[in-house]
Amino acid sequence: MIFGLDGVEIGLIIVFLMLFGAILTGFPVAFAIGGAGVLSFGVIAALDSAGLLIHQAIDTSSAAYQAVLSSGVPAKGITLFTYPDLPRVATESIFPDGNAQNALNRVIGFITNRINERVIAGQSIETLLAVLMFVLMGIVLERSKIANDLLTTMARVFGPLPGGLAVSIVVVGAFLAASTGIVGATVVTMGLLALPTMLRNNYSPELATGVIAASGTLGQIIPPSIVIVLLGTLAGDLYSAAQEERAQLAGCTDALTYLGEPAVLSVGTLFQAALLPGILLALLYGLYAFGFAMLNPSKAPAVEMGDSMGEVRTRGESFTWFIGVPVAIIAGTILLGQVNVVGSQDTTVSSFSDIGEAASLRTNVSEGCQAAMVELHGQEAWDTAIAEQQAIDAAGGAQQSERRSPEEIEALRVQKIADAAPIGTGIATLAVIFGLILAIARGISPSSDPRPLAIGAGGVVLGLVVDAVAINPLTSAGVTVALMVVPWAIAVYGCYFAFIRLAQNELLRVVFPPLVLIVAVLGSILGGITNPTPAAALGAAGAIMLAAYRKLKDEEKSPKVIIWSTLSVVLLILVGINFDLRINTESVSAESWAAFFFANALYLYALFGLLFSCWVLYRSGVLTPAVRETAKVTSMVFTILIASQLLNLVVISFGGEYYIQDFLRSFEEPAMAFIIVMIILFILGFVLDFLEIIYIVVPIVGPVIYGAHFDPKWVTIMIAVNLQTSFLTPPFGFALFYLRGVAPKEVTTGHIYRGVIPFVLIQVMGLAILWFFPGIVTIVPDLMPN
Repeated sequence: MIFGLDGVEIGLIIVFLMLFGAILTGFPVAFAIGGAGVLSFGVIAALDSAGLLIHQAIDTSSAAYQAVLSSGVPAKGITLFTYPDLPRVATESIFPDGNAQNALNRVIGFITNRINERVIAGQSIETLLAVLMFVLMGIVLERSKIANDLLTTMARVFGPLPGGLAVSIVVVGAFLAASTGIVGATVVTMGLLALPTMLRNNYSPELATGVIAASGTLGQIIPPSIVIVLLGTLAGDLYSAAQEERAQLAGCTDALTYLGEPAVLSVGTLFQAALLPGILLALLYGLYAFGFAMLNPSKAPAVEMGDSMGEVRTRGESFTWFIGVPVAIIAGTILLGQVNVVGSQDTTVSSFSDIGEAASLRTNVSEGCQAAMVELHGQEAWDTAIAEQQAIDAAGGAQQSERRSPEEIEALRVQKIADAAPIGTGIATLAVIFGLILAIARGISPSSDPRPLAIGAGGVVLGLVVDAVAINPLTSAGVTVALMVVPWAIAVYGCYFAFIRLAQNELLRVVFPPLVLIVAVLGSILGGITNPTPAAALGAAGAIMLAAYRKLKDEEKSPKVIIWSTLSVVLLILVGINFDLRINTESVSAESWAAFFFANALYLYALFGLLFSCWVLYRSGVLTPAVRETAKVTSMVFTILIASQLLNLVVISFGGEYYIQDFLRSFEEPAMAFIIVMIILFILGFVLDFLEIIYIVVPIVGPVIYGAHFDPKWVTIMIAVNLQTSFLTPPFGFALFYLRGVAPKEVTTGHIYRGVIPFVLIQVMGLAILWFFPGIVTIVPDLMPN
């Protein structure tokens, strides 16, 4: 034995020393990881062949081991860490079969399978495609100069406040995180545009550099986050496998029986879970900047940035049109929904009856499984499940789904028609949107002629009256459109003048277009409408069209093609929602055919608008470098994924992965093991990038932390926040390198390092808050289940 260490411990030390050494050589990370795997295996195999690596294993033939096993402890729970006094036997090789050649053959075979499963044709490949789309979306938006306008506008809004420029940086960082998510581009852009301005206005170099570097990393936690996409593809598999193993160790047949719910974790759910933690971190950054300014007013002074944006209005006018009327519209609609004035008018009836509800927990389990389930869920939950099952048995068993007769279907349909609300949800939603647009436009320019807006409001009211009086659940979609044409035309007339006034406000003009894109992408994911990959494709297409729109405006050319193609997409969605576009059924109505051809025309025009946008960006020299940069970033991610699989298999080949897992499982409290993992990840963040940690460390420790009783959403978001810190921690924090490259000469590396320390501490504080208040992570997924 070398230095009295176990052979597996020596092997782990060699692997990590090789990894750190390879990264420090300056080679591209992907090749450094793969090279470290090859070199470390060669060194370990050489030492093992020389008989220098001795592994101490438990003697499974000893009476003491058999006694522990017969006491009910599973074999996997008997390790050197949990039972250090058991007899041991020394093996002359750390490889399972004592042959490095066989281990090498297995690694080569496994790496081929791993690449096929996780990179080329596995279940996670569709989700990984979202990485490419989100990267393209971010790069295109970054090159469309959106950050320039946001920084200027937010500086005018927050500049007059103490520390206002620093607060504006946080706001822009959060906004760019939700739209671009590219840390390097965000930090460089804000460093070039905002840092000189902050220094000219006597801001502390430490505060200025710290807030820019920290705000630029918010894209790693605020969705759509590439970190969460990559973590989610791993976490889902790790959680499912770990809980299946946990259930079997508890004596249950599967995780569904043991947990009472499927052991499933999706990227969409993680996006929901990350929303509030991301906002929390941005809020903490902003509060620190404001508090710093209050304590040190000379180092973060208030600054007036240009003229006021838009027309001067009284406090009463602002309250009425920006708060009072919008709140009244939304609250009134919710109230009408509660009394069934607004609601669904759907009359669809299923041909099959509903399946009767089962007990909350499965009760026909073994005694061992029952004891484990009582320990997990509590005696009260188990007693409730028993009572539910007894009631089901007394009623003749669980009700099965049966085909309904035509008479039953018609009776249920008549009942749904009778219970339908007078005003449909869709029309009420459009009315709310129109009403908010008109109200905000009135507040933007209260001195302008209110008559066009009042006419538009009259059209909204007329539309609601027509819906309540002339439209019922049996009215066809075509007739509904014909009846609503006049009211909505009047409403659109008012909204036309409203948009003219809204465009006069710089804040709305700058924020609104990317905000719509963010809402479309995140809303489709958080609302469970689609998964991240189609949403990412929508975001990429929207970013291209938005960038082309801005380019045409800069060239003083008409962007009408892009505007009309965007409206085509909106109309296409509305047609798809309200009409039956299936034409392969036995009978197709005339209005369905008309809607089908109209939808196809809208689709073709929207596609033309997208292609036209690509042409605009191509001829202006934006599209080619954006696609090239997207290819570079995506290739780096997938190459690191492949290389990390090789390094992982090297660690598995000599039992290193199981050795680490046994160590973590040796703690009686899983919380202590998780704390140790978080500390290790935090320390590794000083020298490793988030990609290396995700693909190398998380697969090793994942079976332990995802196999405990913790909520998997909370575990994953805690890891994501921890990984975000890796961008800020010296000496290898990438955000620090990006900022150092664009900072003026008077800003030293010491300024940047000192400036980022408070924000690293804020990250730790954020982790502590999430530790003690896990509901911050779980509340949104619980309210918006997928």
